[in-house]
Amino acid sequence: MAELKNRQWLLAARPAGMIKESDYRWNETAVPPLKDGEVLLRNLAFSFDPTQRGWMSMDTYVPAIPLGAVMRAGAVSQVVESKKSGFAPGDLIQGMAGWEDYTVTDGRGMLGLQKLPPGTDPLLALSLLGITGLTAYFGVLDIGLPATGETFVVSGAAGATGSVAGMLAK
Repeated sequence: MAELKNRQWLLAARPAGMIKESDYRWNETAVPPLKDGEVLLRNLAFSFDPTQRGWMSMDTYVPAIPLGAVMRAGAVSQVVESKKSGFAPGDLIQGMAGWEDYTVTDGRGMLGLQKLPPGTDPLLALSLLGITGLTAYFGVLDIGLPATGETFVVSGAAGATGSVAGMLAK
């Protein structure tokens, strides 16, 4: 395969207050060759979530993004090349990726690599069927446990997760 150029957004500084352009740095580099057990993904769409602000600053449920590393996000990607069993070029994947054209990964990590079932709208994988929907689903049905006749309050109902939680509670 010909050498691919990868355009990336790197975390340049820990934000102080509102995020600004200088918190990021643009980078262009070659895509590294694959090792056994890895896949090369072409990133098609990213999820932009409030949790990313925390990842830029501190360890949360995942380690903070190191300074100089590629900014991370939930993504829908397409397999370009694979040296990992079970994944073939053309497969659509949901998982964690960097803010970059291409991501090389072994699929380990917070989300792993999940193949999208044929016919699944890739954008639904980043919203209703992704972290937003899963957070709302388990928050309402495993933690909130609404009962008929009760009032169910969602403090963040104006956001994506809160909107889904409100619909589920109804």
